[in-house]
Amino acid sequence: MSQNNIDIEEATAVNGKYGAEQIHVLEGLEAVRKRPSMYIGSISGRGLHHLVYEVVDNSIDEALAGYCNDIAITIHQDNSITVRDNGRGIPVDMMKKEGKPAVEVIMTVLHAGGKFGDGGYKVSGGLHGVGVTCVNALSEHMEVEVRRDGKTYGIEFARGKTTRPLYEKGSASDTGTTVHFKPDSTIFTELVYSYDILRLRIRELAFLNKGIKITLSDERSGKSETFHFEGGIIEFVRFVDENKDKIHPEPIYIEGEKDGNIVEVAMQYCDTYSENIFTYVNNINTEEGGTHLSGFKKALTRTINDYARKNNLLKDADDNLSGDDVREGLTAVISIKVREPQFEGQTKTKLGNSEIMPIVDNLVSEALGDFFEETPAIAKKIVEKSIISARARMAARKARELTRRKSALEVSSLPGKLADCQSRDAAETEIYLVEGDSAGGSAKQGRDRKFQAILPLRGKILNVEKARLDKILSSEEIRNMITAFGCGIGDDFDLSKARYGKIIIMTDADVDGAHIRTLLLTFFYRYMQPLVKEGHVFIAQPPLYLVRKGQKHYYAYSDEELQRLLDEIGRDSNPYVQRYKGLGEMNPEQLWETTMDPEARTILQVQLEDAAEADSIFSILMGDKVEPRRQFIEDNARKVRNLDL
Repeated sequence: MSQNNIDIEEATAVNGKYGAEQIHVLEGLEAVRKRPSMYIGSISGRGLHHLVYEVVDNSIDEALAGYCNDIAITIHQDNSITVRDNGRGIPVDMMKKEGKPAVEVIMTVLHAGGKFGDGGYKVSGGLHGVGVTCVNALSEHMEVEVRRDGKTYGIEFARGKTTRPLYEKGSASDTGTTVHFKPDSTIFTELVYSYDILRLRIRELAFLNKGIKITLSDERSGKSETFHFEGGIIEFVRFVDENKDKIHPEPIYIEGEKDGNIVEVAMQYCDTYSENIFTYVNNINTEEGGTHLSGFKKALTRTINDYARKNNLLKDADDNLSGDDVREGLTAVISIKVREPQFEGQTKTKLGNSEIMPIVDNLVSEALGDFFEETPAIAKKIVEKSIISARARMAARKARELTRRKSALEVSSLPGKLADCQSRDAAETEIYLVEGDSAGGSAKQGRDRKFQAILPLRGKILNVEKARLDKILSSEEIRNMITAFGCGIGDDFDLSKARYGKIIIMTDADVDGAHIRTLLLTFFYRYMQPLVKEGHVFIAQPPLYLVRKGQKHYYAYSDEELQRLLDEIGRDSNPYVQRYKGLGEMNPEQLWETTMDPEARTILQVQLEDAAEADSIFSILMGDKVEPRRQFIEDNARKVRNLDL
């Protein structure tokens, strides 16, 4: 029977059993190898790592069903991967219609899996059935071992085709599934796994599924870590807030179920000025939010206002606290399990199920109202922080409206220091944020005026980690950036109004330059996060050295590169070596050919791999606590060029 012509089989639940009867075939497979990016996102590093997530998701599905609590992932020397779990084991009995064992159908037929009926899984963490089949199709080889019913079975594949049919390997004292695969070198442009990238998702899954033990091991380096959080998302919040001063010592935890939908919320207020809310549906990070986030926000705002009114913390003449006010300093993780999630939005990471909003709203309202009544001291602190935030918001309104009006006006209202470009097409324009007037002058002379704009910055900008929005908007350097970019700030931010497609941070290659970069990145992350998420922020890489030999000159961007260059051109000839102390030492022509010419320059795109990790790092680097910062610097000293000790 052709894989392109498989009929849909109706699901039949038999006493909740998980066997061949619960595996249902929906459609064929052939297009995966021809268009892999349609199924796993890309054939670069992102897609490579996605293969692992798909296999792990199957083990997580077993955990969600209550049959698995131990998962082990191993990166082997040859960059192949093994995922082992102690679930029930994939069914191996024959599927009558297909004439093949269930495990073979699951691994070779798209949309075949336990998710598609009523007897396999109530909720699924990934694309169960689609995902593992795609991994098989995009692997040079795959071996699956099943431990089930006292026996161990094996089956082997190559590029989605069965190379060794199901066979019995021996007895088994436990149950579970082990999948070993090696990505296809003819498909992927990158084949080397990053331990750190995998680690972020593995830790996230352990946070979201309390009690599950997940071990990640790397045979290449000998690294191994086990993630096991009995507190689940409570420990997730503790991790994010580890280096912050808390308004209340322990996170507030809310859990409930209605109509088969499971809702978990953990939240904590800190003495900070930004909000961090992470939302998940069936372990999928819903970066764009959705109905679960809307329900939470409605409940939070209403409950805090009701408590404040009832206890005379807000007077009759006072306006209600806004959503922004009550979320200042809040860290929250919202994790829900939905049987049939409906995703929408540009990246399909926004929950659209309308029935979820009132469920989350009602559960959070009731539980949070009870918590406030039982702990009035904490409730009062939260309300007082929200009231202070409201006052600051009123003070910030005028400054915000000023920058908004300026952004909407003609070019004449742009910052005086800005040397704008001629083009108005954001797809081709870029703005350089340059440290100091001297470097700014060279950059203005050396640039291509058609598409490159220059905005010199005077010294270090305000540390936004330690300031409310009203103070931030009183900073001239920050107001200049907001006005020049044209897309607003905070909740008013609109990426579609951006005047430049690339924002390039160009600072000196020294400690002060590194500090300015970190200050700017903190500002972008906290108040213009879409710029970072959508890949519009870059860091320029100016050279450290100029080397001259006769009429020729060369540039070196690191000490190692300088040594290689000197070896190549010959040290005995005594070439002239100049170490640049700053961008101001470079003339316009040198700055153009090394750092601004799109044909020759190197710029690093700033990417947001993990929001929780980013939040933690910015809190460490830019917050008030010295010891976590010292520890972070010591732990990462070998990875960086400049340290501000």
